[in-house]
Parts: sequence; structure tokens; C-alpha cells
Amino acid sequence: MARKTVERNISYDESRKIYYVSMDLGRDKEGKRLKRYQTYRTLYAARAGLRDFLIHREQELNTPKHNLTLGEWLESWMDNIVRPTRAETTVYGYQKIIDNHVLPGLGDIPLLALSPMDIQQYYIQVQQNANLSSNTLRRHHDLLTSALRAAVRQDKLLQSPMDKVEPPRPQQKEASYYRPEELKRLYSLLEGHPLELCARLAGSLGMRREEICGLKWECVDYERQLLRICEARTAYGATVVQKETKTRSSVRTLYIPDDVTLLLQKEQERQAWRLEEPSEFVVLDRRNQPYSPNALSLAFTRFVRKNDLPRVTLHGLRHSFATVASMQGVPLFDIGKALGHATPATTGKVYTHLVDHTHEETLIKVSDALKK
Repeated sequence: MARKTVERNISYDESRKIYYVSMDLGRDKEGKRLKRYQTYRTLYAARAGLRDFLIHREQELNTPKHNLTLGEWLESWMDNIVRPTRAETTVYGYQKIIDNHVLPGLGDIPLLALSPMDIQQYYIQVQQNANLSSNTLRRHHDLLTSALRAAVRQDKLLQSPMDKVEPPRPQQKEASYYRPEELKRLYSLLEGHPLELCARLAGSLGMRREEICGLKWECVDYERQLLRICEARTAYGATVVQKETKTRSSVRTLYIPDDVTLLLQKEQERQAWRLEEPSEFVVLDRRNQPYSPNALSLAFTRFVRKNDLPRVTLHGLRHSFATVASMQGVPLFDIGKALGHATPATTGKVYTHLVDHTHEETLIKVSDALKK
């Protein structure tokens, strides 16, 4: 007796009492449809077999087929996705990581064969060989995550191996800073020095070094004693660029205290007297050129060493601003706003010593309350 169709792609042979499943394999080179048949004893087994075949077939049809290595994909990703959409500093940093570390370690592995274990072992090797910190290695992780997720979106991978990679655990660095008496001593030693204004902008206003270097006179409002931060001067390699601030939250307006206002006015007068053409930048080096962030940091570090001060970087003065504000009872939220942080959580994460200081006060108050 002929087979009787039970369901689509499933038929039943009553004489043999078995179910036939028709499995479509597509067409050959001549266009002829290819099929194969599988037999099952029960309808339940036939349905399960057909379902498994269809799932496998779907995966097979959708599986990317190419010979790209990770190195070749990273080159394409940088050229077509990163360079047209990211800042020059980001492009420079990514390319440096790729050229110095990723290509030698993983570049020759076929993209379709790249496994989570390959990447996990890469982290171990590069950390040992290059002596990189876990914070630096986290940038490698973020780069690979972004690149391989883009490969999934571009149908070069079904799934990113980064989804199963354990990221390097970042280490929170303790911020170095000056306490009020140390900051006062620094200010005293800097009186009349070319770095005095820079130190005040960092220590009294909490500005980043890139924001100080990128500050322009048009952003200074003497009448209302306000200073608008909307640009930054950033270095990558030997190149220095003027660009927008780090994040949207970094764009902010700060009140200028009287002592800082006086220093700004003196500097503007100095520039008007010394320069044939006025500069649009507030902070200039000894050649009356806009400072690069690295050069400014180096100049400050040399001053600290020369005067036998506690070792604090220019960025440490920003930490000092936050510390002094906290000691004066300023809430973490307001400190973060002045610093240009997106959320109080960011402020608390960076300035853990501020939170610890609050804990200290809390515990002392509880202890005093319980004393007899």
C-alpha cells in the first residue's frame, strides 16, 4: 500500500508500520532538488527528527562562510567603522593596542575559529610578556568586545566569543591628593610662577589638565565671574588636537573665585603686553604657545620635585579639590557636578577616600553615642 501523508514532510507506510520523514537538502549544481528520507517507528520520533534536521539546516545555512583572520577583520573594522565615527585619540589608542599586542598574539587565528579560551590565554600571555596592568588589559578586552560584536552585526560571526570571556578585573587606584594645608603651601610656593594659574584651575576649580590646556578667553566671563568648560586639548602620540570635552556631562559652567579671577586678569594683561597677536588660549607655555597636556604635567611634576613637595601629579590637584570640598561637607553629588561626572556613582568610584572619610565620621558618631 502507498505511503499516506500524515503531516507536511511526514508520511506513514501502513504495511511496514514506519514513518518516513522527507528532508530537503536544497538543489544541486544543475538545479535539481535534493532530498533524503529517514524512517522512524513513531510519529513522535518522526516529528523530533524533522525538528532537529530543520534546526541543523537553519544553522548550516546561516553560518558565515569566509576565510577572514582576526587581524583582517580588525583592519576592516578600523577602516570602515572606527575611523569614520570615533575621535582621533580613540583611533590612535585602538591602533596602538592592535599593532603592538593583538596582531602578534591573535591576528593569524581565523575569525570563525577564534574561541573564548584563545582570548583568555592571550590575556595571560600579554600581561606576563608586556607586564601590563589589569586596568590596561581591560582596554584590550573592551576593544575586542566592540570589534567582535560588530562582526556579529556584519554577519561575519554567529556569536561573539567575548560573551564567554572572563574580563580582566580592574584595580582601583588610590587617588593621590593634597590636604588643605599642603595645597596652601603649594599655592604659596607658586606665587608669581608661570604654573600658578594652572595649579589654581586644577586645585580650586577641579579642572582636568586637558580642560586647562584647551581653555579659551572667550569662555571667561569676568562680569558674572563664570568660566565655561566646553573644549579640551588632547594629545595622542606626537599630535595635539583641540576637541569637545570628554563627555556631555563634562560641559559645565563654574564660578570663578576672586583669587582665580585676579590671576586670569593678570595673565590676560601679560599676554596683551608680550604678544604681537593675542592668543585665544588662556594657558601658554614659555614659548607663548598653547600647552600640550603632557608637557604641562611634566612641568608641574618637575616643580613638585624641585621644591621637595609630596609627590602629587597635576591631576592629583583635581583629587585635592574633591577632598577639600568633602572635608567642608559638600555632598558627593555636588562635587561630581563640579568635576563634570555623569553620576555620583562615578565620583564615589574614583574618589573612594571621600566615602571612607564619611564612614570614619559616621563610626565615630555612633561610638560617641554609645559611650557611657
